[in-house]
Amino acid sequence: MLDRAAERIGLATAGRVTAIQGDVREIDLGEGRFDIILAAAVLHHLRSDAEWRQVFAAFHRVLRPGGSLWIFDLVDCEMPAVRHIVWRRYGKYLADLKDETYRNEVLAYIEKEDAPRPLAFQLELLRQVGFDQIDVLHTHTCFAAFGATRTG
Repeated sequence: MLDRAAERIGLATAGRVTAIQGDVREIDLGEGRFDIILAAAVLHHLRSDAEWRQVFAAFHRVLRPGGSLWIFDLVDCEMPAVRHIVWRRYGKYLADLKDETYRNEVLAYIEKEDAPRPLAFQLELLRQVGFDQIDVLHTHTCFAAFGATRTG
């Protein structure tokens, strides 16, 4: 999967693509080494707020000034009523995609294994660790695409 991602990204750039596999909480990527970080379907596995802060701070540290971070991931909602609507809608999508058993399995897996944070939490955390020029590209049900730049 990582090789395929590197291949697809490589088609969109004249720059060098470095695909790295490892636990994002533990891997040492140095300082100021990268122009772009792409984190797709990674962060929702983080558990505690401290892990989120640690990883976002590490992303900021390893980017060169002018570098950018792009996140495509599962997100949660802050408002319980909105959360209910969003997850019900996602559940309907999963049931329509396959069946109710599939929906139940996916939602049970998310409940057990994942800890997505609200988009607002993540955007604020990006600012707190030093990112600026933060933009949301897209949201749909419980997924979001967003990015931030390290200017200094």
